[in-house]
Amino acid sequence: MGTVALRLRTQTAPLLFVLAATAAVYGCQKSSAGGAGADAPAIAVQVRVAPSVKIPDTTEYLSILKSRHSAAINPQVEGQITKILAKSGDHVTVGTSLLQIDPLKQEASVSSQEASRAAQEANLRYAKISLERAQKLFAAGVISKQDLDNAQTAYDAAEAQLRALEEQVRQQKVELHYYSVSSPMDGIVGDIPVHVGDRVTVATLLTTIDEPGALEAYIYVPAERARNLKLGLPVRLLDSAGSTVSETHITFVSPQVDTETQTVLAKATVENPTSKVRIAQQVRAQVTWGIHEGPVIPVLAVQRINGQFFAFVATNEGKGTVVRQRLVKLGDTVGNDFVVLGGLKAGEHLIVSGTQFLQDGMPVTEQIQNDSKNTPAK
Repeated sequence: MGTVALRLRTQTAPLLFVLAATAAVYGCQKSSAGGAGADAPAIAVQVRVAPSVKIPDTTEYLSILKSRHSAAINPQVEGQITKILAKSGDHVTVGTSLLQIDPLKQEASVSSQEASRAAQEANLRYAKISLERAQKLFAAGVISKQDLDNAQTAYDAAEAQLRALEEQVRQQKVELHYYSVSSPMDGIVGDIPVHVGDRVTVATLLTTIDEPGALEAYIYVPAERARNLKLGLPVRLLDSAGSTVSETHITFVSPQVDTETQTVLAKATVENPTSKVRIAQQVRAQVTWGIHEGPVIPVLAVQRINGQFFAFVATNEGKGTVVRQRLVKLGDTVGNDFVVLGGLKAGEHLIVSGTQFLQDGMPVTEQIQNDSKNTPAK
């Protein structure tokens, strides 16, 4: 038994020596590999110096376009519509007939007043003859002064009554004119919500007349921001696609706050020679409150992680230039850049290429972008 154990120990000793040697060699190789990773060469990256540019301080509001020369047509009398003489979209001139309200009752009133006036004219002629006769008789001493005065009073009363009736006839004729609704100005007929046979009152909207051309943008600014409203502030109007409709400025600021919406009305004139926009169209009004200087960052140099925005900057920390990941706060876009509200200062070196391969603390060498050319950093 002792001889067998001695033989086994003698056979396994060389094997253990080989395993130990192999482990030693592997450990040396691993240590060598780790040392090579620590001394890895720096990566070349494209860098842009964060510029300080003039940034407009803007706020966007919903705006409604209204005509500067628009008229809402309401009847001045009550009655039933008998004719509609125009249609929506018609171009009309001053005095063009739009609708007809049944005038029969008013025409009867005018005829009655004219008959009364004719009767009074006859009374006046009789009073005049009586006065002339009384004047002759008084001169001949046939009648008294009182009889002459009575004749004069009757004539004066008849004359005054005739003037009153003439005014009534004139008034009734003017009112008869209102039964024919006409356009008060040159323009385009809007929607006509009434129909033949409808009974209308002075509160009924018949249609609108809008003069083509210049419009006004009605901008409703929250009261807390309204203290900065003033005449002349630049306004840029944008359509739903973001295209600029008009460049204008504030021309009116209401002195009052709307009690229901707690907003202040501001207006901006919109020249519309080519009818690019229409009355009652909704547009976005971008009000520029002022301009300040600040840094911007290219859109492509920004990474979004979990709803937050990050950028890589190259910093020299004494032992060389390394990458640092920076949390940034962004504002609106200006061209192809984001406005930086926080986390980055003008003059810092932004890494604008290969950001997907970078990690915080990684050594890099900078190649400064200068317009379209890349110049190595000194």
